[in-house]
Amino acid sequence: MFVGERMSHPVISVSPETPIHDALVMFKKEHIRRAPVIKNGKLVGIVSEGDLHNASPSPVTTLSVWEMNYLLSKVTVAHVMSKKIKSVDVATPIEEAARIMADSKIGGLPVMRSGKVVGIITETDLFKIFLELMGARTKGIRVTAEIEDHAGQLAKVTKAVSDAGGTFISFGQFSGEDPSTKVLTFKVAGMKKEDIKKVLAKVVKKFWDIRLS
Repeated sequence: MFVGERMSHPVISVSPETPIHDALVMFKKEHIRRAPVIKNGKLVGIVSEGDLHNASPSPVTTLSVWEMNYLLSKVTVAHVMSKKIKSVDVATPIEEAARIMADSKIGGLPVMRSGKVVGIITETDLFKIFLELMGARTKGIRVTAEIEDHAGQLAKVTKAVSDAGGTFISFGQFSGEDPSTKVLTFKVAGMKKEDIKKVLAKVVKKFWDIRLS
């Protein structure tokens, strides 16, 4: 799966000359929390809702309404945007975009194609993908179990479930409590909790949780 398949598009952007008040109004109208800043077709920055709010007057200010409006009209996106831009290409694997966002502690990345901004990938887009990967919107038996981390163990788990008539809705593998183990979280249809425990009893090291979800 690549960024281009899951990015939000068409992209909603602002110009550096946009007053922050106008940008905030647009953010609220479009239900967005960040936007690339584009000038003459070129990406020059990115601005978040937090950047805009931080530049707004404090609610306890002693300035009059007219003074505040005057000051706000002078402050533009160019004054508050981040110029250190991280971006990804449409062909970037989705997990690479997630890694960049997590490591950089940012909530979104402009998506480029041939030097042009064509979309944005955000933490909300990643949450939606996570829901799909975990089968969160499909009913089934959700199992979390620990297995030994060596060749053939995953095959044993999937074969045992398949041979018993179960169908996998989702399947995830995570690091275990020590390097010798892995934790599996998967959802299965067509089986009962008791059946899953029975067919996997000799395959998994420990069941952490089994529930209808």
